[in-house]
Amino acid sequence: MSIIQPDRRLLTRRRLLQLSGISGVGLALSSCGLSPSDHLNQVFEPLNQRLEELLLRPQTPVPEFPISAIEPDKLLINSFGITPQIDSQTFRLAIDGAVHQPMQISMSDIQKMPLTSMVIQHVCVEGWAAIVQWSGVRLRDLIALAQPKSEARYVYFQSADGYYESWDLASSLHPQTLMAYQKNGQPLAIENGAPLRLAAPIKLGYKQSKWVTRISLTSELMTQTGYWEDQGYEWFAGL
Repeated sequence: MSIIQPDRRLLTRRRLLQLSGISGVGLALSSCGLSPSDHLNQVFEPLNQRLEELLLRPQTPVPEFPISAIEPDKLLINSFGITPQIDSQTFRLAIDGAVHQPMQISMSDIQKMPLTSMVIQHVCVEGWAAIVQWSGVRLRDLIALAQPKSEARYVYFQSADGYYESWDLASSLHPQTLMAYQKNGQPLAIENGAPLRLAAPIKLGYKQSKWVTRISLTSELMTQTGYWEDQGYEWFAGL
């Protein structure tokens, strides 16, 4: 495992987006109604997405941090307004859509799959960041179980609190995109998204859904692409 300074890759990507003049995050940071920035975002978002897709290295791991770098007090808890109570014993993760083998899988079966741990930086669009250890199962391993169809290009995530998100398939298959059930070596707390949440070093925090109950593959983006995206935030939101 290679160790580098915290923000080297992050700043390189962000600086390139800034120089391009088409960063969607810079255009729309408000969840209020439409504004001139929102209209600009509608124009520039396809270009921004294309640029960020070019920057994404789908099979290249992001350098991680040593365990000693973990910042346990810096991970803030942002809530959609509801903290659902989920019984992990009866919980089933649904995987469906453009797949050959739709399924519902229990937490006990998920925990029998190979465990992946990573110490990465969680970056929030609000301006804060925290180095966290996430552990769980690679999303690509779960998707492989359902045998995606050739036309699958996007992955939708539904959460128990009503939150919804969508990712491009390449980002979903990145080796450090996890469905996490541990944080900093301990079972994931309910306020952090237990029993399952998204965790990855390649996306901003609002893309990393908590309390995920359903994963659906699609060939096209739906009208609703994500809770915050539908209010003006950038869709790709890559780091």
